[in-house]
Amino acid sequence: MKIAMSNDHAGTSMKYEIKAYLESQGHTVVDFGAYDEESCDLSDFVLPAALAVAKGECDRGIFVDGVGYGSAMIANKVNGIYACVCQDPFCAQLARQHNDANVLCLGAKIIGGMIAMEIVKTFMKTDPLTADKYVRRVKKVQKINDEHCVPVK
Repeated sequence: MKIAMSNDHAGTSMKYEIKAYLESQGHTVVDFGAYDEESCDLSDFVLPAALAVAKGECDRGIFVDGVGYGSAMIANKVNGIYACVCQDPFCAQLARQHNDANVLCLGAKIIGGMIAMEIVKTFMKTDPLTADKYVRRVKKVQKINDEHCVPVK
């Protein structure tokens, strides 16, 4: 699987840990930065990564900032992005199963590396549920997205 990754200065270290893990599992990681811990603007890195997922250039995204919500707010402005903030593996499981989330956002100031890795593992291995009620709900969210978000060019 091809994974888009991005971060701000607060998420640099955690991003590199996750990136190494993903690559060790055979995934291709496209790193949109930031590449160091110099203060930076999150949107400069999250937007291009989210666009890559929305355009199908990457299969999923994993974005790391201080709390996770900044990444999710930016990413969810892009048509076709369904970003979730997860602080434990159970949330990651439900975000994938019930909502077919395609971007995981993590807060490096909120969770440590060990829990982040368990969240990533769960996010990567969990498939959406196929029962009618879940498919119906996901399609409703996709319809809202299609009606109210500008398509990606």
